[in-house]
Amino acid sequence: MEQVNRSEASIYSTLFTTIVNTYLSGKTNAFRAVNAALISTYWKIGQHIVQFEQGGNSKAEYGDKLLETLSKDLSLSYGRGFSLSNIKRFRQFYLAYPIGATVSHQFSIGNQPPTKGAEASHQSDTENQSDTIGATLSHQLNWSHYIELLKIDNELERRFYEKQAIIENWSVRELKRQKETSLFLRLAAGKNKNEILKLAKQGRIIEKPEDILKDTYVFEFLKIPEPYHISETGLETRLINQLQEFLLELGKGFAFIARQYRITLANRHYYIDLVFYHRILKCFVLIDLKKEEAGYEDVGQMNMYLGYMEAEQNVPGDNPPIGIVLARSHDELQIKYAMSHTNSKLFVQKYQLYLPNEEELRREIELIYNQENNL
Repeated sequence: MEQVNRSEASIYSTLFTTIVNTYLSGKTNAFRAVNAALISTYWKIGQHIVQFEQGGNSKAEYGDKLLETLSKDLSLSYGRGFSLSNIKRFRQFYLAYPIGATVSHQFSIGNQPPTKGAEASHQSDTENQSDTIGATLSHQLNWSHYIELLKIDNELERRFYEKQAIIENWSVRELKRQKETSLFLRLAAGKNKNEILKLAKQGRIIEKPEDILKDTYVFEFLKIPEPYHISETGLETRLINQLQEFLLELGKGFAFIARQYRITLANRHYYIDLVFYHRILKCFVLIDLKKEEAGYEDVGQMNMYLGYMEAEQNVPGDNPPIGIVLARSHDELQIKYAMSHTNSKLFVQKYQLYLPNEEELRREIELIYNQENNL
């Protein structure tokens, strides 16, 4: 009898789990369907407004008051969803995401509003074309994501953040944070024109060790004021306490393994500050934190760590480990010579405790891009 009861309990448990999974799946699909309909609706409203303006009707009848009049009348009928700011966003949404849009090769990293020519290019769009908007808009993002994206005037930057938000499943808060820390500009720094265009079009694709690196890592989420003297242990502790933000800054694929990872050589103990495993590259990533400047001795120590991890900790299927020495600064020439005969997967990178100067990054990238255009 007891065996029969157990069998019935098992069958019931299976039924319960199936129903729960069906219910949760249905809720998710319903949310996605509503979100998709909402995104398409807002885009079509923007289309109606722009096409009305391009037909000459706005100047003839409403002048500059068209959006205000629409907001007032629609709000009276349907409530707060048609505030003037929302009406303006719907219009901007349509202009920013035309059917069949491609990455622009007229690159200027500065903030530029849409030109009259850009608005005129929408004139040929028809109602039946708007039904295919799913081909150009991602329904994986919600309207709050698109509001943040519409704040980015530069097309290349906006496309990058849109693609990366989809790839890494960013929340709206995470998207805001990556914009505020100028992720696109930091990744684009040092790249040539074609690499910048590829970054904007495809997002951050990870295929080799160099792809996980950033020109400078930003730890502004630690809220450490400048100037502030903090020990390496203190910095490490703060990063672990804010592990979610730290992983977001490192990028996709990092899984935390350990801090102060002990290795023993010749009866002597050494400690690796932080150890991660990268799921995409299939390898350990070792990080050594330096509170000030990195020197040649830090390169040598990391090289030893890499040799040990590859020989002693790797299992079949693992690729050689990657080592990153993170410091506030380093002497380029000294590090160059120190690394001349070391592991090719060893990198010395910088970090800072405050948000980067966005305009300096823009000028640097625009200079690189324009120099190549003039060749």
